[in-house]
Amino acid sequence: MTNNKEIKIEFPAGLKGGVYANNLLITHTKEEFMMDFMVLAPPQGTVTARVITSPGHMKRIIKALQENLAKYEASFGKLTEAELPQGTIGFQ
Repeated sequence: MTNNKEIKIEFPAGLKGGVYANNLLITHTKEEFMMDFMVLAPPQGTVTARVITSPGHMKRIIKALQENLAKYEASFGKLTEAELPQGTIGFQ
């Protein structure tokens, strides 16, 4: 049996434009994953968003990303991986 209850989602006005990120730092504990999305523009970087989620949700996020990447590549062609930034990255 499926649960077809409608859930209304509020989308805050300040988030509608989204944020840009050209780098991602992922850390974890046993209980949660933390993803810091950032813009690196030497000589510094800025965190634009932080998402904290449970390991179970992280597994679903990875699956959804893999499925959507496959759909994207099927429509627009194979992607090549972006180059890693040179040097070290660290929070101050």
